Amino acid sequence: MRMVFSYAKPYKWAAVIALLLMLVELSVELIQPLLIAKIIDDGIVAGNEGVIWTWGSVMMALAFVALVSGVVNSYFAAHVAQGFSFDLRLALFRQIQAFSMATFLRFPTAGLITRLTSDVTMVQNVLFMGLRIMMRAPLLVIGSLVMAFVIHAKLALYLVVGAPFLFFFLVMMTRKGVRYFAQVQRRLDRVNRVIQENLQAVRLIKAYLRGMYEASRFSRVSDLLRTDTVKAMRMMEMILPILLLVMNVSLMAVLWFGAVEVREGGVQVGELVAIVNYAMRMTGSFSMFSFIIIAFSRAKASAERIEEVLQTDGNLEKDRSESSGFDSMEGDLRLENVSFRYPGKAEPILKNVSFHVSPGEKLAIMGATGSGKSTLLNLIPRIFEATEGKIYVSGVDVTEWSLKELRDTIGLVPQQSVLFTGSILENLAWGDAEAHVDELEEAAKKAQIHESIDLFPQKYDTRVGQQGVNLSGGQKQRLSIARALVRKPSLLILDDSTSALDVKTETALWDALEGEAATMLVVTQKIRTAQGAHTILLLDEGEVVGYGTHEELMEQSALYRKIAESQTEGEVVPDATDHS
Repeated sequence: MRMVFSYAKPYKWAAVIALLLMLVELSVELIQPLLIAKIIDDGIVAGNEGVIWTWGSVMMALAFVALVSGVVNSYFAAHVAQGFSFDLRLALFRQIQAFSMATFLRFPTAGLITRLTSDVTMVQNVLFMGLRIMMRAPLLVIGSLVMAFVIHAKLALYLVVGAPFLFFFLVMMTRKGVRYFAQVQRRLDRVNRVIQENLQAVRLIKAYLRGMYEASRFSRVSDLLRTDTVKAMRMMEMILPILLLVMNVSLMAVLWFGAVEVREGGVQVGELVAIVNYAMRMTGSFSMFSFIIIAFSRAKASAERIEEVLQTDGNLEKDRSESSGFDSMEGDLRLENVSFRYPGKAEPILKNVSFHVSPGEKLAIMGATGSGKSTLLNLIPRIFEATEGKIYVSGVDVTEWSLKELRDTIGLVPQQSVLFTGSILENLAWGDAEAHVDELEEAAKKAQIHESIDLFPQKYDTRVGQQGVNLSGGQKQRLSIARALVRKPSLLILDDSTSALDVKTETALWDALEGEAATMLVVTQKIRTAQGAHTILLLDEGEVVGYGTHEELMEQSALYRKIAESQTEGEVVPDATDHS
């Protein structure tokens, strides 16, 4: 937990003030029984009203001091806790952003969301309680014992008889609590995962009438969360009754033997009342221990999960902050015997892939599902690192470029169009935050989406729903292409990004892109699209089985001829064979 709570260091002075104010509250609470004893013995028993009024007024003044201290303490404790959680959540988010894809895939998305939300909230709450009440409870127990010994050591001994048992009992329960609540958080990850999948696939679920099935699936994982939470809470609920039993036995002993001492003159009535008062305060503090242990156990489990992310540094994207010192990219791309396997997988997804694309040329990439097309594209901007072989951009190994300079000159349009909540203009500007409105509109025109945007009532200010839910598939693809064009890339990578476009729109798109000074890599299912490329790369099970022009592959590759024949019967039949 030390690493997590190191994020509270910037707020150390506010934390110190909160702790000092908490100690003021604690001091008042420990002094009050002494004043009560004095009022009883020197005022009530002695019949001295002056003593009662004097020390009663002192108690009222101290109570006001404690009230003010408590209010101000809450302010500073909240400031520390909220600032700490903001910094911690931001550090977590930045760490996740720095993950390489291989590292990112090690963590379920739902688990990362839980860490950023629920887990951070857990440690935030325990920090607030630590500054407000958590440290106060044990200090009040210790302080009450000390003051009881100051008043009457013999009676105070009855309060410490059960202390060793309580200490070991609390340590044991805390350790068990950490284990149990770590399991609860893992169950919560699974619940979040099912919720996330369900909400993302809501259209498909409705279309297939799978609502009841998904509800039963959610019920199963939710039931496991409930079962483990109940198990953890039941174990924690054992703490309070046992603590109160031990303390009440001690209190009964104090009352029994205290009465004997009063009759024999060994202790004054006020002193006995004070010790009983301290015993009651100890009992009240112990009653908070079950709540504190639950909070601490959950926070420790959450802190360990957060630290797991923060300490993941072996596979972060490594980059230099300074410039690589190379000339600007020309779009020349060359791969030499590139192979790649995913971490933990025995079989490579790509094997000895080699090809060369000169500046301004278009390379079409075709192949069956799972042949490694998207993976190949991801190696160029170093989203994944090649396991073997070399990738050269403008004659320089991609590992020598800084990630910023490399990716600044690449326009990537993924297979699944990803749009963000906001306006169309904001989504286009996401490609280049410094681009002028005229440049954004020009990119939209080239991507054949400008006319569609112009038909919207709010035009470029039209709001895009979550994941572009209010747009068609073709509109989302064209917006994604426009966003990539805004970057004015030297390398334009289109991963099957025109599959939802009709023939006329796609033809207009390729005609508009002819004037782009960019090297293009186009994954496509369509022979018609591939024919417009300078070169075609045909992949099969991660290996290059064809490389050349359309005419050359028609002569040399049986697989390519099969794909072409399946799509050309006078007209192109898109998606007739899933060989992309």
